[in-house]
Amino acid sequence: MFVVEKNVTLFTIQSAKVVNNSYIKSTILLLFSSIPTFLTIFAPMKLYSDQALAKILDQQVFRLISSVADEMGVECYVVGGYVRDIFLERPSNDIDVVVVGSGIEVASALKQKLGRKAHLSVFRNFGTAQVKFQMRNEQCEMRNGNEKCLNDFSFVEVEFVGARKESYSHDSRKPVVENGTLEDDQNRRDFTINAMAICLNKERFGELVDPFNGIADLEDGIIATPLDPEITFSDDPLRMMRCIRFATQLNFQIEPETFDALTRMAERIKIVSGERIEVELNKIMMAPHPSIGFEYLQRSGLLQIILPELAALDIVEKRDGRAHKNNFYHTLEVLENVCRTPVPITPRNATLSEREHPSPNTQHPSPNTQLWLRWAALLHDIGKTKSKRWEPGIGWTFHNHNIIGAKMVPNIFRRLKLPMGSEMKYVQKLVDLHMRPQVIADNEVTDSAVRRLLSDAGDDIDDLMVLCEADITSKNEVKKKMFLENFRMVREKLADLQEKDYKRLLQPVIDGNEIMELFHLKPSREVGILKQYLKDAVLDNKVENEREPLMRLLMEKAKELNLQ
Repeated sequence: MFVVEKNVTLFTIQSAKVVNNSYIKSTILLLFSSIPTFLTIFAPMKLYSDQALAKILDQQVFRLISSVADEMGVECYVVGGYVRDIFLERPSNDIDVVVVGSGIEVASALKQKLGRKAHLSVFRNFGTAQVKFQMRNEQCEMRNGNEKCLNDFSFVEVEFVGARKESYSHDSRKPVVENGTLEDDQNRRDFTINAMAICLNKERFGELVDPFNGIADLEDGIIATPLDPEITFSDDPLRMMRCIRFATQLNFQIEPETFDALTRMAERIKIVSGERIEVELNKIMMAPHPSIGFEYLQRSGLLQIILPELAALDIVEKRDGRAHKNNFYHTLEVLENVCRTPVPITPRNATLSEREHPSPNTQHPSPNTQLWLRWAALLHDIGKTKSKRWEPGIGWTFHNHNIIGAKMVPNIFRRLKLPMGSEMKYVQKLVDLHMRPQVIADNEVTDSAVRRLLSDAGDDIDDLMVLCEADITSKNEVKKKMFLENFRMVREKLADLQEKDYKRLLQPVIDGNEIMELFHLKPSREVGILKQYLKDAVLDNKVENEREPLMRLLMEKAKELNLQ
């Protein structure tokens, strides 16, 4: 008998229709109950009166904009993410200003007032302008009970746009734009929490304009659209990705009606460019708990379109009473394990400042390296769908899924518009090698096996070990303890070999160029055989990595191959 059951690892009530995102969140809690951060339902926030908002905005940049707008006789508001983040008490450099009139004219007038120290960029096709200038930092800090102002300077970027209303055709993400009111502009915003505005005109300075009760949604931890979500998502389908991204970053719930529309409109994501999707995927990936986002992507149907190779892992097959685990949720658990594991700083992932000024605390990698390690975790089992086999007497097997998965990585990166250079090769290498430490740990941990691993992994050996340990998700505590102990022995052996500087000696002193010159060969299979023979001899510690003993071995092997 052959049965296919979806989501048996996650859902106990399989007949339940997944439209209520609260149900989605509770299932993630069951799966990742060991993650205490998930007990916080949403980001903390603080309520402010208009007077308090006026005090917060009493900064040089907003005073200047207010002055220019009043002189020109136009209404002017700071909107969007900057306003949202005031209430969430998060630092934000994303200052967007809406003008009921010409945003370009207000930006130009501000540039004129600031003089040569400001830079103005105008994008007439989009009706927007950006002013960049240096401003004194007026934030204050408390030290020993005394308020001390910081008089350093920082660069400020302000985006200006005229209030507008937009309409879209069904097969395009490019809107038809018309001049509009503040209400029109707020109507076109993606979510209620991003549709709030604070007036900058002197008479109403600090007044909050919140027609869709975004404050209440912030308090309740809800992502909802200002208008009909189907219209919002149809107008700009990227908003579906942004919806999930905000829910992931803020640990908010997606309001049920909004989630329903998201599932109905999923196909519309196909008209969005890969570059725009990539940006949102990477933001989801860098959230504290990216698995929330990938769970939403899967439940909504978006993942099947964007990353079908990952979506295909969401299945459990059972035969003769034996089932394999749900590899989609296993992958999310591995991803969460990687996210909460400190990664040692290495020459490869250190930032410039970390290399120039080493710190005793070496457990904080640069965000970019962490991003690609997370991608490696997400894709590490991507080859299991293609490699899955049923073997009578053994059960389900996934032989060589790491090799198959590594071959899939370039196409996935290319399709998602992810970088095809060193970042892709790094992810591909970790996917390819992620089974090696486990194979070593399952057997006797020999110097030879560890040398080979060190040689193949190179500078990425620490990241590889983090991934491999994160891959231990067994619920059998005895088995898990045994795996971790074996990995500890592998780490000790690695440290021992690195300390003795074996890595420097792993490449034979006789290289391929010298072999070709000695035997008058061009690049060929024979050259590869001879190189590998010498490398194996060094890795297995059969000879010292010195010229004379290696030359004797080389000549013996060349004679076997009938080379003169």
